[in-house]
Amino acid sequence: MDFGRLITAMVTPFNAQGEIDWEETGRLIDYLIEEQKSDSLVVCGTTGESPTLTDEEKCSLFDYSVKRAAGRCKIIAGTGSNGTAHSIHLTREAEKLGVDGVLLVAPYYNRPNQEGLYQHFAAIASSTTLPVMLYNVPLRTAVSISKDTVLRLAQISNIVAIKECASVEQIGFIAAGAPEGFVIYTGDDASALPAIAVGAYGVVSVASHLVGAEMKEMISSLLGGEAAKAAKLHHKLLPLFKGLFECPNPVAVKYALNERGYLVGSVRLPLVPPTEQEAAKILGLLK
Repeated sequence: MDFGRLITAMVTPFNAQGEIDWEETGRLIDYLIEEQKSDSLVVCGTTGESPTLTDEEKCSLFDYSVKRAAGRCKIIAGTGSNGTAHSIHLTREAEKLGVDGVLLVAPYYNRPNQEGLYQHFAAIASSTTLPVMLYNVPLRTAVSISKDTVLRLAQISNIVAIKECASVEQIGFIAAGAPEGFVIYTGDDASALPAIAVGAYGVVSVASHLVGAEMKEMISSLLGGEAAKAAKLHHKLLPLFKGLFECPNPVAVKYALNERGYLVGSVRLPLVPPTEQEAAKILGLLK
């Protein structure tokens, strides 16, 4: 399964009542595929506010996204949680709904050791025929999947990728030891270019909601041997890459999308909208 070089971790549009806005979800999917050149979309990941979505809402989003994308891009369902049985249940439901793969975050809060991490991911992978992308984001989970555990998991046939947010150094180590067919994505927009230079395949991006086409050009330039052109694009986009994370994600990107005319609404508590000062900074980035 090739998820492509540019994957957008899609926000979840809400209406004024805080419910999923289906019409705007459809507009957003079309826009991300057609204008921002996303190869795949992660639905109900962290950027989609997965902690505040019910299982029923998640399954509805998986179903709707598969039907709306209609083969134009791959749909990756965020089905990971910190309970193995719950993750297996949601993964099986997503498979029934026709998604192309699942994203499994490292278990948060209960902080398993490396053997626990291995057994967690192995159990979920064995419960499905779908391709599995691991997700290592120690800043959020308080536990990190070690490179050795990643390489051990990569031996499982349907564990095909990782979204790696630990460091570019870790990406290099995994790339050096990974079996053929196992690919690495950085989950940090600002690291996209250096990560690809040391062996990553692509990026799972937030900024691609706004500058996906430019990011695609940056990646293509690097892969095509035009390193200077790629670096120039990276330098141009870097303030946006960093600025979108000055508020808790996805506060800034949702505000920016609303300003661009994609009415994705606000965020659900415990997240809150940007302050006046933060909003002014986001507007500055858009200009």
